[in-house]
Amino acid sequence: MAEPEEAARERSRRWRLVLGGPAEESLGKVEGHDGAMDAALAALYDATGDADGTAGKRSAGLGGSAPKVARWLGDIREYFPSTVVQVMQADAIERLDLTRLLLEPEMLAAVEPDVHLVGTLLSLNRVMPDATKDAARQVVRTVVDQLERRITQQTRAAVAGALNRAARINRPRHADIDWDRTISANLKHYQAEHRTVIPERLIGYGRRSTAVQRDVVLCVDQSGSMAASVVFAGVFAAVLASMRSLRTSLVVFDTAVVDLTEQLSDPVEVLFGTQLGGGTDINRAITYSQQLISRPRDSIFVLVSDLYEGGVREDMLRRVAEMTAAGVQVVVLLALSDEGAPAYDHENAAALAALGVPAFACTPDAFPDLMAAAIERRDLQAFAERFKDQQASRPAG
Repeated sequence: MAEPEEAARERSRRWRLVLGGPAEESLGKVEGHDGAMDAALAALYDATGDADGTAGKRSAGLGGSAPKVARWLGDIREYFPSTVVQVMQADAIERLDLTRLLLEPEMLAAVEPDVHLVGTLLSLNRVMPDATKDAARQVVRTVVDQLERRITQQTRAAVAGALNRAARINRPRHADIDWDRTISANLKHYQAEHRTVIPERLIGYGRRSTAVQRDVVLCVDQSGSMAASVVFAGVFAAVLASMRSLRTSLVVFDTAVVDLTEQLSDPVEVLFGTQLGGGTDINRAITYSQQLISRPRDSIFVLVSDLYEGGVREDMLRRVAEMTAAGVQVVVLLALSDEGAPAYDHENAAALAALGVPAFACTPDAFPDLMAAAIERRDLQAFAERFKDQQASRPAG
C-alpha cells in the first residue's frame, strides 16, 4: 500500500532537518520556519570550528561573539520545546566551548535555565565578573524555585510520615494502632478455634512532636562530575532544614571541607558557596562529618560521591564501618540526579557494600522515599535493589 502523499512529505521534511545541509541535494532546500530551524541546528551540529571558535565553511557557526550566541539562544527557544532547548544548550557549551561566554550578562539573559546550566555557572563562580553575578544568581534562583516546587511537598510528606511511624508507642489510641506490627508481635497468641489473634501488646504510631527526632548530615562531593548532584543536594538540604523535627547539616568537599549549614535558609546562597571542580578527599569529609554526629542511632549520614578517593582509602572505609557499628544509618549515593550513575569507583562501591552500605544512583523523585526508609531503619540494601529493578524495567527514552 502506497504511503499517503502528505505523510511522505512530512517524513521527507523530518529527515531533511535531521540530516542537515548535506541532504539538500536529495531532499531539497528548506525555507521559512523550517529554514530557520535548520540554520539553528546547523550552527551547532554542522560546526567544524577551530579551537578559537571560528566556524567551518559548512556552518553558520556561533563564532566567539556573545551577541551572536544570544540571538541563537533566542532562536532555539522560539523553534524548539524547552526540553530540546536544554539539550542544545548543553551541547553548545561542550561542542563549541562557549563556557567563557556565559560570563557575559547578555548571554545569561537569553539562556533557558536548567540544572546543567546552573552547574556550569557554579563552576565559573570564582572567575565570574561582578557585572555578571546578578544575572547568574537570577538563573540559579529560577532553577532552585522550579526544583523546590517539584520536591518540597513530596519530601515533607514522606519524611513526616516516616517520623510518625518511627516513633512507636505501646499504649496507642485505636486510630494510632499499627495493625501490621501489632499482629506480627502477637502471632503466638493466635486462637485456632476462633481463627483470630488476641493481641496482648499493642504497637502504635507516635504522635507529631516538635522535638528534633533525627539528625541528618548530607556530605556532598563537589568535584566537577558531580555538578547536577550538588544542585539537587543543596535544594534537598534546604527543604530538610526547614523541618523542625530534623537537624540538618550540609557539608561539601573536594580536597577541602566546607560546612554550609548556616546558609541552608537560602539554597541559592548554598549553591554559590560551593566550588565545583578540583580533587577529592572523601576520608577528610567523613572525618569532619563524624564530629557532627552526637546521637548515632538517631542519625542519618548521606554521602553523595562518585567514590574516587584521593585521600586515604583504608581510613575512609574504617570510618564508615565505625559509623554503621555505632548505629548511624549510612547511605551512599553515586549520584542524586536524573541522569543515572556517572563513572564511579567500582572497587570502593563493592567495599562499602561489604560493610552493608549500598552505593547506588538515586533520582530526585526517589530521594524522599529513600529518606523515609532510612528514618524507619528499613533495609536500605533491599531499597537499593528495588530501585535498580524499577529503573531497569522502565522503557528506554
